[in-house]
Amino acid sequence: MNIRQLNMVKSKEALELLPEGKLLIDTINAHSFVTAQKDETFAEALLDADVLIPDGISVVKAAKFLGMNNAPSEKIAGADLFEFEMEKLNLRGGKCFFMGSSEGVLRMIRERVAKEYPSIEVGTYSPPYKPVFSEEDNRLILSAINSFDPDLLWIGMTAPKQEKWLHDNWSRLNIHCHAGAIGAVFDFFAGTVQRAPLKWQKAGLEWLYRFIKEPRRMWRRNLISNPLFVWVVFKEKLGLRR
Repeated sequence: MNIRQLNMVKSKEALELLPEGKLLIDTINAHSFVTAQKDETFAEALLDADVLIPDGISVVKAAKFLGMNNAPSEKIAGADLFEFEMEKLNLRGGKCFFMGSSEGVLRMIRERVAKEYPSIEVGTYSPPYKPVFSEEDNRLILSAINSFDPDLLWIGMTAPKQEKWLHDNWSRLNIHCHAGAIGAVFDFFAGTVQRAPLKWQKAGLEWLYRFIKEPRRMWRRNLISNPLFVWVVFKEKLGLRR
């Protein structure tokens, strides 16, 4: 997978143009791109997504550096996508399902949705904490989602698990709505993790804020994945990568 293969959403305004109906939405940043270089299934999941959100200033700058005609003009965080979709659904009323995270986090999400998006009915499912779900695990998860029949579906597990799960089970999801893998947004919205202040976001330094706040969790992607990403982009610029 290379940068030029990524057909990313160009701007936040373009979210208004997303078609209705069953739509798989993934996000991509420098760390997920580097991870996908060694995980063929993850790369396939990202490339097969109906919509790809540039959730990282690095991928935005890389696309511009490579002179891509469809280069995004700005970063669109998973939290931005979440807010846009939730506000849109709240206006008309409907049902939203959250799959992932712990029951404690999901309880806080349900409480906040009830206050901020009163026209949305919420369903949740906390999956077992394990690297790979069994067929029975998947059957129970899919049954919970399909029976709820949501108008919006959020998957909140760590990458690449969430993207691969959506990709592998897409045909078994009997839904008619947008479905997004948004990972950390579950914690942001629940309040268990603080998102970077607006001035950090506008400066393109949200990654640095998270690194300062969570060094043990974020050191690998900032000290290993980011330099590797820069190297891969330069190789692509020089024509050293197919």
